[in-house]
Amino acid sequence: MANLATALIQNIFVHKIFRRIVCLLVGMGLTLLPLIRPALAGDPFRVEDPHNISETSEQVFYAMFRDGNYAQAREYLEEADANAEDDPLFHALGAAFAYLDEDWSALRTKASLTEETAAELAGRDPLRSNLYEAVGIFLRGAYILQTDGIAQGTPRALGMLQQVFDRMDAAEAIDPQDPELSLLKGYMDLLLAVNLPFANPETAIDQLKSYGYPTYVAYRGIALGYRDLDRNPEALEAVEVALEAAPQNPDLLYLKAQILRRLDRDEESLDFFNEALTYADQLPASTNRQIALEQCRATGEERSVCKERADAQYGS
Repeated sequence: MANLATALIQNIFVHKIFRRIVCLLVGMGLTLLPLIRPALAGDPFRVEDPHNISETSEQVFYAMFRDGNYAQAREYLEEADANAEDDPLFHALGAAFAYLDEDWSALRTKASLTEETAAELAGRDPLRSNLYEAVGIFLRGAYILQTDGIAQGTPRALGMLQQVFDRMDAAEAIDPQDPELSLLKGYMDLLLAVNLPFANPETAIDQLKSYGYPTYVAYRGIALGYRDLDRNPEALEAVEVALEAAPQNPDLLYLKAQILRRLDRDEESLDFFNEALTYADQLPASTNRQIALEQCRATGEERSVCKERADAQYGS
């Protein structure tokens, strides 16, 4: 991964990389395991040998990634018990909402708490300690890019990106097949592979397929990767697998609609755009607005008309 960090110094995609990995935590969406096997209580990632993850983190994770219910996830975050404060995943998910809300002060605070609580895990759970130290550093980099701007923030963020890779490598040395690690690392590696011409996306896709869990998160990542590589038939196959595991997830319904449009199946896409919008009360307004815009475009309307309609319904 160190070679990738060096290459990124001359690459224009650094801001996109930070934005998209944060979007992974936002829910902005693999396995050799059976697709319907539930994870053990308290740990949404592992079907055996569960790690100590707070009940609140588990609730927020399922609300965001399985159900696509951001309103419910916010309630869980706000009503968290004291035990949640010791779990770095809890703070990382809170940082994701801060990013979504463009609350940069809260993002900085949550990023620091993610790092601090991750460091405290070192003696008990070194894999998750390294993993969430990486996440916390990454979130601090996202804060810097947002507050300092691309020109001034990118050199600092790039230096931090190398630290992220170092901590990820340390976690991988402990267990390269860990599902939680495989999700985060797989998403990051796939995003890099999509944007760097010399990188091989198949390695990241294989990691998500082989070790990532739960299925609805991992195959969502695979579908996004194939979509961005313009391999749309494979993207459609992947999102179908994700939807089998989470059939009422509006993020996945929206993603399927997008892929169908890329396959010139606009009429079919409308059903999935419409179904995704039936969950509008649980999605962020910005997501609803984008779904409505793309839905309108699928009917053949001009973009300016569609934008006006979406803004009128969901705000500009």
